[in-house]
Amino acid sequence: MKTMMQNGVRGAVTLFVFAIVFTALMAGTYALTKDIVLGNEKAAKVALIAQVLPAGSFDNDILQDAVPQDAAAQKQLNSDADAQIYRAKKGADTIAVVVETIAPDGYSGKIKLLVGVAKDGQVLGVRVVAHKETPGLGDYIDVAKSDWIKKFDGKSLTAPQAEQWKVKKDGGEFDYTAGATISPRAVVKAVKNTLDFVVAQQMSLFGAN
Repeated sequence: MKTMMQNGVRGAVTLFVFAIVFTALMAGTYALTKDIVLGNEKAAKVALIAQVLPAGSFDNDILQDAVPQDAAAQKQLNSDADAQIYRAKKGADTIAVVVETIAPDGYSGKIKLLVGVAKDGQVLGVRVVAHKETPGLGDYIDVAKSDWIKKFDGKSLTAPQAEQWKVKKDGGEFDYTAGATISPRAVVKAVKNTLDFVVAQQMSLFGAN
C-alpha cells in the first residue's frame, strides 16, 4: 500500500513539474516572438493597404494614422465594428484614404473590401480582402484570380456617371462573367457607396489642406 502511494505521489509530482516546465517554455516562446509576430502582422497589413495606393504615394505610418469608423460610418459602409479608415499622407497633407467596407449582398454572403480613394474623389484601387463566393465562378472578383477588380482604378462619381455604376447586364459600365452577376454587382454597388461616403465626408477626412 505504501509503495502504491509513493508511486502515485511520484507520478503527480512528475506531471506537475512537466506542467511547470511546459508553461515556462510557452511563456518564454511567446515573449521572444511576440514583437516579431506583431511586426509581421503590421507589415502584412501595410502591404495589403499599399495595394490600393500608388507606389510611393505616401510617407507616413499609415496604421498610426488610422481612424476608427464611427457608428454612422459603419452603418453606411456596412462595416464591422472595428473597421478603420486609413489616411495616406505626404508630409502633412492627406492625399488619399483607404476605407474598409463590406458588400453585404454577395452570392454567398459578405464581401470585405479595401477601397483607396484620392482627395479628388478618384478610385486608386480596390481589393477583395475576404469572400465566400463560388470558386471558379464568382471568385474572379479576387485579384488573385483575375484583373477584374482593377477596372475600378481611376473611376469616380462622375466617370462614369452615377447611373452607369452598374454591371452591363443592368445597363451599366462594368463587365461581368456570364452566370456570375451577383458578385460583381455587389462589389460595384459597394465601391460606389464608398465613393459617396468619402465625397460626403471630404472635409473631415482630408481637412482644408
